Amino acid sequence: MGSATVGTTLMKNYIGGKWVEAECSGHIDITNPSTGEVIAESPLSTTAETNRAIAAAAEAFKTWRMTPASRRVAPLFKLAQLLRDNEEEIARVLTREQGKSLTDSRAEMKRVFENVEVACGMPVMQQGDKLIGGSFDIDGEVIKLPLGVFGMIAPFNFPAMVPFWFIPYAIASGNTFVLKTSKQVPMTMQLITRYMEEAGIPDGVFNLVNGDSVVADALMSSPVVKGVSLVGSTPVCRIVAEKCAKTNKRFQAMGGAKNHLVVMPDAKVSGVIRNMTTSCYGCAGQRCMASSAIVAVESMYDEICERFVEDSKKLQLANALDPAHENNPMLLGPVISQKAKDTILQLIQDGVDEGATLALDGRGVTVEGSEGGYYIGPTVFTDVKPGMKIHNTEIFGPVVVILKAKDLDDAISIVNGHEYGNGASIYTQNGYWARKFKLEVEAGMIGVNVGIPAPVAMLPFGGLKNSQWAQIKAQGKAIVEFYTEDKVITERYFSEEG
Repeated sequence: MGSATVGTTLMKNYIGGKWVEAECSGHIDITNPSTGEVIAESPLSTTAETNRAIAAAAEAFKTWRMTPASRRVAPLFKLAQLLRDNEEEIARVLTREQGKSLTDSRAEMKRVFENVEVACGMPVMQQGDKLIGGSFDIDGEVIKLPLGVFGMIAPFNFPAMVPFWFIPYAIASGNTFVLKTSKQVPMTMQLITRYMEEAGIPDGVFNLVNGDSVVADALMSSPVVKGVSLVGSTPVCRIVAEKCAKTNKRFQAMGGAKNHLVVMPDAKVSGVIRNMTTSCYGCAGQRCMASSAIVAVESMYDEICERFVEDSKKLQLANALDPAHENNPMLLGPVISQKAKDTILQLIQDGVDEGATLALDGRGVTVEGSEGGYYIGPTVFTDVKPGMKIHNTEIFGPVVVILKAKDLDDAISIVNGHEYGNGASIYTQNGYWARKFKLEVEAGMIGVNVGIPAPVAMLPFGGLKNSQWAQIKAQGKAIVEFYTEDKVITERYFSEEG
C-alpha cells in the first residue's frame, strides 16, 4: 500500500456524474490471481470522499424520486443492450481480475442482464393497493415510495452479478445509490459504470467509490443513507447488522454458506456426478452457492465417492485467459489471493489432522507459465463426520467433503444441524422424497436434481439461519419492499351538497 505504481491503471471514483481522482489514504495493488501480476491499483478512499458521493446521491434524489417510473427505467433498457453488446469485453476483464473461467464469467454476465431486465418492470412491481369502501364513504390506499440514498458493499467473487442484485432495483424504484466495490476486484464495475453513464443514468443517481472498510463504515454511519446491502462473511454480517441497527438503517447482510447435495438411491448417477462437479468447483469454489458438502445415503456412498473423485480429476487447472484453455468448460482457475490460498491449505491440513480421508489432494500444484498464480487443485475428503472443522467451516475454495447418511431423515438432520442455511439440493426421482426435502430442510434455496439452486432474477435470492441477516432477500419483486416504504392513506370526501 502506498503511492500509485508507475505504469499501472489507477481506478477512479464516479461521483455526481463525473469521474474523479479519489481523495485517498493510499492505494492497493490489484493482482491477476492467475499469474500474481499487478494489473492495476485501487485508491483507498476516505470518509470525506464517501460523504461527497452520498451528498451527490442525496441531491439527485430530490428530482429522481419525482421522475415517472416509466422514465426511470428507460436508461435500464439501454443499459441492458449495451451490456449484451459488450459482454465478451466485460467477461474478460472480470476473468482477468477475479481468475474464474470465461465460462463462469459469461454466465455471470447473463445474470446481470437478467436483473436489469427484471428491474425494467418496476412500473408494475412498485404498484400499491387500493381498498374501496373500507368504511362508509372511506377508501384506503397503500402507495410504495422511495426512501432516498442506498449503499452496497460488494464482494470479490461476483464483481458484476452481485451488485446487480441491488443497483437496478434501487434506482428503478426512485432511489439513488452509492456502490463500494471490492478492493480486490474493482475493474469490472469500473467498466460497467462507463456503460451506465452511456445509457443515460442521470448524474448522481448512481455513484461508485473504491476503497476498504473506511468506505463501508462511512455508508453505515451516515444519517443520510437509508439502507445498506452486503454480501460477505457471516462475521461481517453481524457487524453490519449491529451498525445499521444503531442508526435505524435498513440492511441486507448475506453471509456464509455450506451447501449440501443429498444423493438418494434412485439418483441418476450418470448425470448427477458431472452436475455435482460443476456445482462444487465453479469459481474455484468461491461462491455462496457452491455445493461443498455431499451427503450420500449408505447404499450410494462408495459409488459416489469413487466416481466423484474420478470426475474431479478431469478438471483442467489453468490460467483462464490462456487461449489453449479459455473455452474449456472443465477449467479450474485460481483462488483470489495468496492469503486465501494459505487459509484453504491450512483447512486442508486441519481435515487430515481430524482423521478424514484425503481422497484427492490438490496441494502443491503449479501451472506452467503461471507459476505465480494462486492455484489449488480439486480436493476431496471422504469419511467426514458432522462436526468436523472441514464440515463446519465455509472453506471457500475447491475443497469438497463427502458424508454418509443412513437414510433421508438422517441426511436432513445433517443439513439442518449446520449453522448455515443458504442452499441445499437433493438428487432423486421420488416425488415423496423430494417433497419431504423441500418442506423440511432449513435452507432458503432448494434444488431438486439441480446442483446450484440459485433462482433466476424473477425470484428472490437469499438463505436462512446464519446465511442471511435480513428479512428481505435480494433481486426480483421481493426486493422492492427493501427499497420502498409503504404509506397508508385513508380518505373521505364530503358531498358538496351536504
